[in-house]
Amino acid sequence: MSKQVTQETATARLRAQLAEPGKIIVCPGVYDGFTARMALKAGFDCLYMTGAGTTMSRLGMPDLGIATLNDMRDAASMIASLDQSVPLIADADTGFGGPVMVGRTVSQYMQAGVAALHLEDQVQSKRCGHLLNKQIVSQDEFVSRIRAANLVRNQRLGDILIIARTDALQSEGYEVARDRLKAAIAVGADIAFLEGITSKEQARQICADLAPTPVMYNNVPGGLSPDLSAQEAEELGFKLIIYPGLCLEPVFEAVTRAMEKLKEDGAPPRTALGRNGSPKALFEVVGLRECIGLDAAAGGASYSGGV
Repeated sequence: MSKQVTQETATARLRAQLAEPGKIIVCPGVYDGFTARMALKAGFDCLYMTGAGTTMSRLGMPDLGIATLNDMRDAASMIASLDQSVPLIADADTGFGGPVMVGRTVSQYMQAGVAALHLEDQVQSKRCGHLLNKQIVSQDEFVSRIRAANLVRNQRLGDILIIARTDALQSEGYEVARDRLKAAIAVGADIAFLEGITSKEQARQICADLAPTPVMYNNVPGGLSPDLSAQEAEELGFKLIIYPGLCLEPVFEAVTRAMEKLKEDGAPPRTALGRNGSPKALFEVVGLRECIGLDAAAGGASYSGGV
């Protein structure tokens, strides 16, 4: 007899979180299985897959529109599969092409188990939203991307939330950027994302201007926008806040120090893991106990003597 599936989907969970009054959804930025597992262990209700982090970790390259659909989809699929009860929001850049390619991107992300994706209005050779001199497409082309995403979502089995992101603020000003988001919402976007907000006043204004559509805030310390806590973002009117660099910065600092010490001293730094004398704690973060439990429940004996 086949199993009856009754679990709520990740997208449904994200919709429910968005509908909860007085709640802001806090999303740590992750870019691989290890960082995602650490975020899950910490108990977050939602994860965010950063495009910059994915490009750096998978390709060793900067966030300049180099990652392909396959790069991003494969990373998102793996992260989303680790705990299907926790929604994953994933960067989808420009959709990787015209309306047909945007539709394929949405379809592929849906199949991957992604709960929400964001599509932006930069040209195909895009760059990180907190770098300067970004180039954007026309409003008509941007709206066509969002319309294509919505059409394909409605044609496919399953569900996904569409986040419309505009980078027009830097070059075109607030009113143009706001109107682009309004046009995107009119053709099916569920969430708005104004990149490169320059002040708290501007942040409060965009939330008010687009209400009742939820607005997402991108927190990049040292970037173009104010460094907000989740509480501050909620008070300004945001329903979601992402921290895309949360894992990148400490990894960069700690691993750089470790590499320098090994190079200079011929020995790695003494860490808590090294003092304990076992990598077992790392394996437990990524599911060691669950694997042992499954093996035992299935009648296996591979780990009966311990690990």
